[in-house]
Amino acid sequence: MRLFVAVLPTTEALQGLADAVAPLRELPGAERLRWTGAEGRHLTLAFLGEVAAERLPELAAGLAAVAEVNPVHRLRIAGAGRFGDRVLWAGVEGQAWALRRLAEAVTEATAEVTGATDDFAFHPHLTLARAGSSRGHRRAVRRVAAAELDGLVAALADYRGPEWEAAELHLVRSDQGGGSARYVTLRTWALADWG
Repeated sequence: MRLFVAVLPTTEALQGLADAVAPLRELPGAERLRWTGAEGRHLTLAFLGEVAAERLPELAAGLAAVAEVNPVHRLRIAGAGRFGDRVLWAGVEGQAWALRRLAEAVTEATAEVTGATDDFAFHPHLTLARAGSSRGHRRAVRRVAAAELDGLVAALADYRGPEWEAAELHLVRSDQGGGSARYVTLRTWALADWG
């Protein structure tokens, strides 16, 4: 099964973002994007890829240990950016250092199961929309797509959503096929509450 580990924003935080994003969908170039729904907006800490079911107990034990020693922290969805000419995202402010430490700990705890050996690189974001494949597109088309994404980024640059508490770690299965992905939380662990 295809798995990832994430922090899920609160309903209030996601609604604030949805309200801010709604007008963007009317801007030039927005119609060419595949917009994620609220169920697809999460802070991915580590993408684990395909994991055999028999590895789940080992994975769960590692993630439980991570949750026990990483604290609850305050975050806010804020600002926007883009990855190349393909992905529009919303950023994160607040105790992002705690989120980064949590992501590092998750990556270390899952490395044996996933076989991941890459250097750690974490950029906290929520994916808002994706463009179609640019493979085979002319350079001029990609420049236009990048300029359109820049317009969407600028329109969301000043957004500051409500502050919320990241209090849980989620192991999520991603079911692909038939259009958009469907996400199912398999396990949830409470982060340490040192307050």
